[in-house]
Amino acid sequence: MSLNDTHAGPHAKLIYMANQIAKFMESKPHDEGLTLLASHINDFWEPRMRRHLFEVLDAGGAGLRPLVLEAKAAIKRPVLAA
Repeated sequence: MSLNDTHAGPHAKLIYMANQIAKFMESKPHDEGLTLLASHINDFWEPRMRRHLFEVLDAGGAGLRPLVLEAKAAIKRPVLAA
């Protein structure tokens, strides 16, 4: 883990996980990596995790790798319970 992957706060582990996936996907052609990153998060992250990810993204995405920021549009935003 590098200093760029270390973040304090309630979402630190989630940021680390998203960045690890992005780091792997960056080895692929850009469009493929972008699609696979969003697909992985949509398929394997439960709604609560995606909700927390959107809290980070909506606050500016501090600490997230550029590929995660770019994938935001393709990641399914969970519906808030009423």
